Amino acid sequence: MTHPSHLKLLTLPNAGELALSIRAKAMTFNDQRSLALLAYLERIAPTEATVLIVGETGTGKELVARFIHEQSGRSGPFIAVNCGAFSENLIEAELFGHESGAYTGAQQARQGWFEAANGGTLFLDEIGDMPLSLQGKLLRVLQERYVVRLGSRKPTPVDVRLIAATNVDLVRAVDGEHFRRDLYYRVNVAPVNLPPLRDRRDEILPLAHHFVALYGRKLGLEDVGITDAAERRLLTYDWPGNIRELENVIHFAVIMSRDNVVDAGDLRLPAATADDGPCYGSGCEEQLASVLRKMLVGDTAALYDSVERVLVTTAFDHCGGNQVRTAKQLGISRNILRSQLKRFGLLGTNGESGEENESINDALPA
Repeated sequence: MTHPSHLKLLTLPNAGELALSIRAKAMTFNDQRSLALLAYLERIAPTEATVLIVGETGTGKELVARFIHEQSGRSGPFIAVNCGAFSENLIEAELFGHESGAYTGAQQARQGWFEAANGGTLFLDEIGDMPLSLQGKLLRVLQERYVVRLGSRKPTPVDVRLIAATNVDLVRAVDGEHFRRDLYYRVNVAPVNLPPLRDRRDEILPLAHHFVALYGRKLGLEDVGITDAAERRLLTYDWPGNIRELENVIHFAVIMSRDNVVDAGDLRLPAATADDGPCYGSGCEEQLASVLRKMLVGDTAALYDSVERVLVTTAFDHCGGNQVRTAKQLGISRNILRSQLKRFGLLGTNGESGEENESINDALPA
């Protein structure tokens, strides 16, 4: 596959050497929405604004943070820390450092992440998991620009740009008193919202080809390709695990491939299932959009007529063949409905179908 000339690919340093499921290791900017996001990132990167990246797990939050750091012009290092990976007792010492003897086991002084990132960028992933007791201390550091190590009273100045990330709704966490409101406003100066991969479908195939090439090289294979059937399957899946899940699926598919070609059967994806329960509002529209995307990928002939036929015939059947109810359900006039019923063979030219019970049914509550 030839990538478009405007395609922008972000990858982690030494991505091929990292553990498979650690985090998203690549992302692309391959449509107008993504290119607009890229332009926005390029505008906020050279500033000193604190950034809050919000997105589902596996959408590439650390990749975006690294890109902002690389474009910022800051000479110091990029330090990435997962706030959910440490206990409440350890995270303060890890964040701000400690002096020798500050607590049991602290045999020597050690700088914290803020000091280590001096002159550069500190990326705090899963900031929503930070204990409330520590949030106030983090706010003070951001406001006063110095840290005090555990066991010390001496402030140490730091020049650090903070980028925070979360996959939870911090507004709801603030309302539930799990996250400080003042800290939320302090970190949410330049917000970045990363949409899930299912809403960035133009990026699925470029990412898939990138991962095919990456794992093909690791397995000693050359010029591994993807069949059209496999590409269609990739495009019709909703990727709840986002880029991370896509990478895992492609890695396995390359292992299982034959003759240097990944086919649909090599993809370890769950079979599509239909939800027979009711849906409402935007949830309905999302389900409908998913089905339409699959039909578009499948190149369904006369798609508009097919969709219209299914809509009208399904509504007519749902309303028991009652024209008045069907028209009301669809939000169209009865005359328009009758012409469509005739067109789809559900109503004779003399209007016989559904007429015999019309007077009775019209009196029933809709």
